[in-house]
Amino acid sequence: MPLITFLPDTKSLQVRPGTTVLDAAGKARVPIRVRCGGKASCLMCKVTVDPEQAAGLACPNRNEELKLGSLLEQGYRLACQAKIIGDTVVTLPEDPLKSAIRRQLERQREEDNGI
Repeated sequence: MPLITFLPDTKSLQVRPGTTVLDAAGKARVPIRVRCGGKASCLMCKVTVDPEQAAGLACPNRNEELKLGSLLEQGYRLACQAKIIGDTVVTLPEDPLKSAIRRQLERQREEDNGI
């Protein structure tokens, strides 16, 4: 059974071949944002895959190709469409709320250092 690892949390899980990255994330309790219920219409579930790990995912389906276009070449995949066929590692984007808080803290540090 293939092993999928989610970064940056470094959570790993063995799944059956053909399981989507989104379903595997749910089983591993790794949150991936999605609004469309896995229909490839909201594009919120984008993850990145290192080119060396890309063989662990099935080739993109037509839906994914249409939605991502040139982003596929940059290693992006839709978690709701990408099917696991072998060991792979995917990187999840930073949560938007965490990102906003991190940026605000950085600005505050810069202001504090400037005083």
